[in-house]
Amino acid sequence: VQLQACGGGLVQAGGSLRLSCAASGSTFSINVMGWYRQAPGKQRELVATISYGGSTNYADSVKGRFTISRDNAKDTVYLQMNSLKPEDTAVYYCNAEARLDGTHYWGKGTQVTVSS
Repeated sequence: VQLQACGGGLVQAGGSLRLSCAASGSTFSINVMGWYRQAPGKQRELVATISYGGSTNYADSVKGRFTISRDNAKDTVYLQMNSLKPEDTAVYYCNAEARLDGTHYWGKGTQVTVSS
């Protein structure tokens, strides 16, 4: 499974960005897809995940501001980020988890920078 993410950039606080991540390869094996982020000097943390059936999970810090969605026909996951804060600045990584054995696949990160 290969993951290609795009949509990062520089935005002012209060603004919005939309990330997308397209999966290719053995996409039939994927169950959960999601987004993680890593800020400088910090550990990578979960942002949001969505199962094949549409069940979602969010970090408390983004609830009410971020929305994860998925188009199974396109093997693509999206992250709509609204009301962005400077603390959302990080490299955002797309993730896919295999259905059978839980193997995690990672895309190259995309930088999101929120200026105050």
